[in-house]
Amino acid sequence: MFKVINWVVVSRSQLLTDLLDTRWPQEFLVKLAKVSPEQVEATMNESSYSLVVIDLSSVDVQRAYQIQKQIEKRHTARVVFLHYPQQIDARFLISPITAAVFLSDASLEEVGKSLSNVLRGQTIIPQQLLSSATDDDYADGADNLTVREREVLQALLTGSTNIDIANQLFVSESTIKTHLYRVFRKIGVSSRGQAIAWAQTHLHEVQQ
Repeated sequence: MFKVINWVVVSRSQLLTDLLDTRWPQEFLVKLAKVSPEQVEATMNESSYSLVVIDLSSVDVQRAYQIQKQIEKRHTARVVFLHYPQQIDARFLISPITAAVFLSDASLEEVGKSLSNVLRGQTIIPQQLLSSATDDDYADGADNLTVREREVLQALLTGSTNIDIANQLFVSESTIKTHLYRVFRKIGVSSRGQAIAWAQTHLHEVQQ
């Protein structure tokens, strides 16, 4: 008996989801669930999905990171990123369950051709994103991190917000912001995303 394949498209753009709905169900013989970022977890719990497509033109990269972490912990689906930003360093999004990454200038034809390979088990990620997430220079400040600063970095890797981290460590949100400011200066990064990328590469080296 023919088994229906289920995919989730996470986007705030009705235009994009409508466009994909006219192509992908016929092209890949799949059933699409079109949801907002807030609906992902509830939708994933309702049925079995093999692929989650996240539209980064309408979903914040930090939210996308949190969604991917949830999927990695609780589900078996792989993740595809559409409209991957070229202006910011978002390499922290690349994880073992990332099936494909498409830059913002990729056409739907290119995406469709690559997704056919994803269905065969391949991983499609641009070469420039597979290089080391951070330079070795970033490791210079690692020895200067305090135990608490390492705890804050570890919490960042789980997709936690500042308030979440504050609750976990029983301190105020302003204290967490201060820790992050100091961490950013020590490891040579300027954004939350870069800090996550650094932690993915170096945190195991600095833990006690």
